Amino acid sequence: MPNYDYTCSNCHKRFDVFMTYQEYGTKPVACLHCGSSNVRRRAPRVRILKSDESRMEQLADPSALAGLENDPKALGQMMRKMGSEMGEELPAEFDEVVDRLEAGQSPDEITNAIPDLGEDSPGAPGGGADMSFDD
Repeated sequence: MPNYDYTCSNCHKRFDVFMTYQEYGTKPVACLHCGSSNVRRRAPRVRILKSDESRMEQLADPSALAGLENDPKALGQMMRKMGSEMGEELPAEFDEVVDRLEAGQSPDEITNAIPDLGEDSPGAPGGGADMSFDD
């Protein structure tokens, strides 16, 4: 039987209802938490499987990069998106830089606040990542 997702408009809790295709639309639905019939169906999330190549092509779209040099918040959001799309664990410094950008700090302010950013980490094979903001 299909699973249908609902949200109660009274208590604002989510719940699932199992019913047949024939029951859907004809069987009354009540909140499992408070019993209210004031419920609405939630649209399920849709996931689209993309290859690594198509994800990287989408991120490299020049129109997505327009104006980032003057907007630290947008730059931080783009960097966060790129980091999550890469699917690799990034160093803690990456998250700190992105958090600072999203808070509105400029790349120059971040470089001044974290002077050793991108330098080799002790004991790290191959050294640390270069996260400088040189133009």
